[in-house]
Amino acid sequence: MSSHREAPEIAKDPVADSTDLYAFVSPDRPDTVTLIANYIPLEAPDGGPNFYEFGDDVRYAIHIDNDGDGHPDVTYELRFRSEVHDPETFLYNTGPITSLDSPNWNRRQHYTVTRVSGYGEHAVRRVLATDLACPPCNIGPRSTPHYAALAAAAIHPLPGGRRVFAGQRQEGFYVDLGSIFDLGALRPFQNLHLIPMAAAPGINGTQFTNVHSIALQVPITDLTRGHVRPTGVSDNRAVIGVWTAAYRRKAIIRQGAEPDVESGPWVQVSRLGNPLFNEVIVPMGDKDRWNALPPSADAAFAKYVAHPELARLIPVLYPGVFPNLAGLTAARADLMAILLTGLPTGVIPGFQNFTGPRPADLLRLNVAVPPATKPSILGILGGDLAGFPNGRRVRDDVTTIELRAIAGATYPLVNASYTPDAAAGVVTDGLTDSQAGSHVSYLDTFPFLGTPFSGFEHPAA
Repeated sequence: MSSHREAPEIAKDPVADSTDLYAFVSPDRPDTVTLIANYIPLEAPDGGPNFYEFGDDVRYAIHIDNDGDGHPDVTYELRFRSEVHDPETFLYNTGPITSLDSPNWNRRQHYTVTRVSGYGEHAVRRVLATDLACPPCNIGPRSTPHYAALAAAAIHPLPGGRRVFAGQRQEGFYVDLGSIFDLGALRPFQNLHLIPMAAAPGINGTQFTNVHSIALQVPITDLTRGHVRPTGVSDNRAVIGVWTAAYRRKAIIRQGAEPDVESGPWVQVSRLGNPLFNEVIVPMGDKDRWNALPPSADAAFAKYVAHPELARLIPVLYPGVFPNLAGLTAARADLMAILLTGLPTGVIPGFQNFTGPRPADLLRLNVAVPPATKPSILGILGGDLAGFPNGRRVRDDVTTIELRAIAGATYPLVNASYTPDAAAGVVTDGLTDSQAGSHVSYLDTFPFLGTPFSGFEHPAA
């Protein structure tokens, strides 16, 4: 969770495993959208001597659909290249790294950014930049003494008012992994569980970990249909759908002591739109298949959204706490809208992020909704139309939002006669961005995710 190790095959391939996706109108530049795709789950800060890095053999992509067909209309692709300056040392660095071109830094990564219009045989590719430097990992106060400055130097301008950053960041997603996957326990409510224990605060399972982030900040008009900047929320051109995907070559020949040889077309090995979709909605037997398919094929998985397994389990795991949810057998049109089509006009006053009837797991963002002056981590459930499921910001408590939605809190949006259980409006895994806690930090400006923990300084869990 959100999409860390969410399927059997991709769990074995962390450099291609997308963990979280964010899309929001930038509070620091409201005429732009910030897109962040995280990879490499649960990085230990003390990961030396071979520190974490992007895969040179992976093609990373952030796709944008602006016409509701589940196919990309705009794509940003990144390819990485690693180089070793001194093959005679085992060290990542031989002294303090004080700049991106420091001679003390032995293993570096650079990357190319390509913008693609359309897809398939109609795709038009334009290379925006080459040989952009990633920052090093945050090793410690001796090796990376001014890390924030190093990271800031790795924010690169791109043509057309765009910006990009690719490198290590602090994990911003918070969730009580240990409790949720122990038979669905939620520590604040575990005294009510089928196997009861004393209620307790949640524990952040991703605490003190890092990720590798690809962050882009691009003009709104770069992503919308017709390159317009819509000002009305009801304008269907204001809604974009976003997902990230990673690709590997179809064939690889292992040559023993010689470098591997790769050939053939690129094959998708992972993807991510809405948080927790493959993690919690898709059953085990279909998880690897889901990762290999595009969003345009998601009609095949709609049955899991309409009748989610977790909605059946919650009343069983918490006897007597969710009687109305236990009796709810109708297809969950609320979840279908939230996750697969977007919310049409009229469901929530003054808002829509409907992309059309075609079901597709996309992170849908209405770019005409301005950044909130007083954001709520509960997003739309908290009365904040600029938050999840209208895109996703780095602080949004998507675990609580989706738990409450699955528990029935959002079903009255499509059936006013339904009364949610009292617990549906308060259920949580026991974490907020502050409780998650004193060790999760964010930035107020691009790239928004905080400075990664160093192996020397990070506190013990």
